[in-house]
Amino acid sequence: MRHILGISAYYHDSAAALLVDGRIAAAAQEERFSRKKNDERFPRHAVAFCLRHAGLQESDLDAVVFYDKPIIKFARLLESYLAVAPGGWLTFPRVVPPWLGEKLNLRGTLRYEMPGLRPETPVLFTEHHQSHAASAFFPSPFEQAAILTVDGVGEWATTTIGVGRANEVEILKELKFPHSLGLLYSAFTAYCGFRINSGEYKLMGLAPYGEPRFVDTIYEHLIAVKDDGSLRLNLDYFEFLRSLRMTNARFDRLFGGPPRPPETPVEQRHMDVARSIQTVTEQAMLRLARHARAVTGQTNLCLAGGVALNCVANGLILREKIFDRIWIQPAAGDAGGALGAALAVWHMRRESPQPRTPMLPDAMQGAFLGPEFSDAEIEAVLRQHNAVYEKLDRESLLDRVVGLLADEKIVGWVQGRMEFGPRALGHRSILGDPRSPRMQSVLNLKVKFRESFRPFAPAVLRERAPEFFELDADSPYMLLVAPVHPSQRLDVAAGAHGLDRLKQLRSRVPAVTHVDFSARVQTVTAEQNPSFHAVLSRFEAKTGCPVLVNTSFNVRGEPVVCTPDDAYRCFVNTEMDALAIGSFLLDRNAQPNQGVKQKFHPVPD
Repeated sequence: MRHILGISAYYHDSAAALLVDGRIAAAAQEERFSRKKNDERFPRHAVAFCLRHAGLQESDLDAVVFYDKPIIKFARLLESYLAVAPGGWLTFPRVVPPWLGEKLNLRGTLRYEMPGLRPETPVLFTEHHQSHAASAFFPSPFEQAAILTVDGVGEWATTTIGVGRANEVEILKELKFPHSLGLLYSAFTAYCGFRINSGEYKLMGLAPYGEPRFVDTIYEHLIAVKDDGSLRLNLDYFEFLRSLRMTNARFDRLFGGPPRPPETPVEQRHMDVARSIQTVTEQAMLRLARHARAVTGQTNLCLAGGVALNCVANGLILREKIFDRIWIQPAAGDAGGALGAALAVWHMRRESPQPRTPMLPDAMQGAFLGPEFSDAEIEAVLRQHNAVYEKLDRESLLDRVVGLLADEKIVGWVQGRMEFGPRALGHRSILGDPRSPRMQSVLNLKVKFRESFRPFAPAVLRERAPEFFELDADSPYMLLVAPVHPSQRLDVAAGAHGLDRLKQLRSRVPAVTHVDFSARVQTVTAEQNPSFHAVLSRFEAKTGCPVLVNTSFNVRGEPVVCTPDDAYRCFVNTEMDALAIGSFLLDRNAQPNQGVKQKFHPVPD
């Protein structure tokens, strides 16, 4: 099989990924095209992009692979409802009927959605955690490695430990539903007023403002964790088997009150709850990692699944030196399952004509696997908006952008192929000066329109990273949190609590230093990310600082921008100062149509 298309859909964050002769040719999430956050529908736009990028038609595909096995998942749903009957009678009519149509007959559904498939083209299925494991190991730089996948739930599995060697991934141990670290974290996400499957990173960002005073309560009442990291939930406190709610009144009483309604003020109690569940999650992940090392005997670790996006836990595993090296799939959640499904078929069904050869630094091409746009395409869009712009050569564009950044201006940066996965890595980014004490609040309140407590990530030249952060490892995908180096820290007066700590300057790069002196680091190399590396290098030459604020080019509730049209609309609807897109530079104050209508109205989450 030369052309294999992987698909994830019908739960959340649907995506498509295309392999051409085993090489990742293209991958993208549907939300970037549909502009619906975490879009779960069939990824028709993402599929169309992947095929168009490779110059293919549906009839050219040699296989289509779905990222989990719907019949097994449906059996789990039925068995779960029967186990709690008559509980669940309110949600049963809402959940089950869709399965009796498009989801259960998924092979027919996929053929309906892709009418150009040849009748003889196979439609295949991999297990959910096998897809995660394949996405973690096969693109990694390792010849062999332990594999740890942790998420909410697939078919039955919620956590697996496996091993990857050559063209094989073998699952050795698994934990089954309903006992799930991912579901536990999601329950606390919902309790603290954030949206499940998209707000978990907000809970992680809130945690450092609190104290872990509920850790003992969680262990005493909610969860039993063994030395090997396996766990059991006390289902008396959870409602997800019976209703669309995650927790119940008994859970509420443990933590001093009802769930926080979205958009209401965050109290110290919520901060303490967030810190407590983050601590428990880190401890469980450390136990799982140690057990994976013991079971597999491997010195390298690959991570995937939604919980692998918990970059604080990832950084702790790295610092504990349980493994020599760690590699994390940048699209670790369900979107990455599309890629893993395709890779599993290519490697494990012996469609690969030769043994797998690991690539350095990895096979993900920097995660730059989405669409890109030519200057002609960009200029056509700008003219449609009657935009005011300058077209510059590369050197002039870099100099102007760096000058703006050094003057504390906020710059939208859209260059090259869009990122695959949740992080903007310097191709669909908003950039700022990390030395500015005001940058975090300005970005949060006037550009991103989001909660003030949310931290921003630093992008740093790889060769200079150890001078600014206690990290001497590659972190190209912004999936490792590390302490800010002591040489960069400032003394902080004691006595501030909660969100009042936001006002304190903690380092020489305050805009990217979280209240616990940590940072979610992206290391940048010229080989993997040349245009972004050039910006960082020139910023260092001008200011002496090799670090920039890098946040995703979007506003709250909206997916990261994909097209020039998305970028322009987002740009003029915020207080960004400038936009650098392709060879063009735009000043927001010069635009004639500020406030141009967006394609949709973001929904607070």
